[in-house]
Amino acid sequence: MLISQAMAQTAATAATAAADAPSPWEAFALNMVLILILVTMFYVLLIMPQQKRFKKHREMIDQLKKGDKVVTVSGFIATIDKIKEKENEVVLDLGGGVKVTALRSAIQNKAD
Repeated sequence: MLISQAMAQTAATAATAAADAPSPWEAFALNMVLILILVTMFYVLLIMPQQKRFKKHREMIDQLKKGDKVVTVSGFIATIDKIKEKENEVVLDLGGGVKVTALRSAIQNKAD
């Protein structure tokens, strides 16, 4: 007698739980909305700032001229001696008569 009552309660509970559960399409839509939110947050927090940084660096490189003091990615502080436009290279004067050729992208920023 106790077992049948327990089964009846379980069946009643299962029926109300099934009525409250979302349909498969609702669950799918909710998951897609959550994924869309995560992708949007990823783009806004990681990709956009990186693109902004790249754009700012590209503008700085494009504005370089002879005589500018720059810092390379390797940490050298040098003065631009010559800019080779077509080859995307610059000749840097490290001082003491030492001149090296470097890619423009190897220039980290302007030295103050």
